[in-house]
Amino acid sequence: MTSAILTRDTLVLNKAWIAIATTPVRHALSLIFTGTAEAIEPDSFQTHAFETWVELEVPDGEPFVSTVNMQIRAPEVIVLRSYSGVPQQVLPFTRRNLVRRDGSTCQYCGRQPGHAELSIDHVIPRSRGGPTSWENCVLACVQCNRRKGSKLVADAGMRLVRRPAAPQWSPIFEVAGTHQRDAWRRFISDKHWKHSG
Repeated sequence: MTSAILTRDTLVLNKAWIAIATTPVRHALSLIFTGTAEAIEPDSFQTHAFETWVELEVPDGEPFVSTVNMQIRAPEVIVLRSYSGVPQQVLPFTRRNLVRRDGSTCQYCGRQPGHAELSIDHVIPRSRGGPTSWENCVLACVQCNRRKGSKLVADAGMRLVRRPAAPQWSPIFEVAGTHQRDAWRRFISDKHWKHSG
């Protein structure tokens, strides 16, 4: 049981209490032990150094790490004591991020044929100087991409479901659905949860 708990995710906040990452409980406890971080009680927002954290009683049903002579609560959230930086905020233009932005949906016909049947289409074709960017690329099914070819949308007699734009979500921090903790919602905006777009 303890080994499984040690690999669970702990939310990491920077000095300004901005969520910047997750780290395994094992590493979170190490950061607390060395004084690099403090554990946070999510309900009260009270912070604890290692000495006071290990003295806390483990509530029923909460995960803990067993040592030879004590049980230590597995920290759900820690705050770094000195780091105040924030990861890069520019969302990279990748196929994966484009699929997420467009919801795996062809932006011409609205169908969702599956990832293998979706391609990236340049609204203004590259042959006409169209850039590879959030504002000029959309997902298109093979059929629509073939129909549009190297024409402009209007010239092909087609319409876009919606105008392409950079996503509104941020890469600063997002939580995959399988790793979400209710306690983290006090520290992370809903827009950073992976199921939202």
